[in-house]
Amino acid sequence: MQKYPFLFLLLSFIACGENRPRPLFKKFVNYEKYPAMTEDGFYNAVIEIPAGTNVKNEYDYEQKKIVADQRDGKDRIVNFLPYPGNYGYIPGTVMDKARGGDGDAVDVLVLAQHVPVGTVMKVRPVATLLLFDENEADTKIIAVPADSTLQIMQIPDFETFMVDYDAARRMIEDWFMNYDGYGINRLGGWKDARYGEREIEKWVVEKDR
Repeated sequence: MQKYPFLFLLLSFIACGENRPRPLFKKFVNYEKYPAMTEDGFYNAVIEIPAGTNVKNEYDYEQKKIVADQRDGKDRIVNFLPYPGNYGYIPGTVMDKARGGDGDAVDVLVLAQHVPVGTVMKVRPVATLLLFDENEADTKIIAVPADSTLQIMQIPDFETFMVDYDAARRMIEDWFMNYDGYGINRLGGWKDARYGEREIEKWVVEKDR
């Protein structure tokens, strides 16, 4: 980058620009039409927050679009390091509060390069991070793109993730334990991909909300 200072400055400007509150969509996309599982055995993931950004976006079921979460009347900016992956949810799922969930869709962190807000990706779970927020289950599915050309880490199974990518696993765990303030979330441990798949299947709903 030292040989190309202008390129470095341009990339830095683009990266910083992702953190500015702004309208998220130019057109309507009906995310509720997407099922949790794809016909070829993978899962759909709707990306609300691109990797490397800090604006806390979420899908609004009333407005039918992804919007910036509000805190004290302002767009919520995560006061911590940027998201370590593309963060979103598995469509067609709701973690029912009556059964110990948090009332939201199943969360997913996709380990891939930055993709735009609203991207729908086919993904494959590789691990499951168990968290509890005020005694409500807040499970995080850790996944990679189903398309191998989009993968930044070669993770064929849970064991590879735990051993070969242990440093990445610890970074992800530390991030989720601290991004909203220390002590907010309680760690429940790590489980394999099959556990995550069962969690998705557990919370699948037959009808849109």
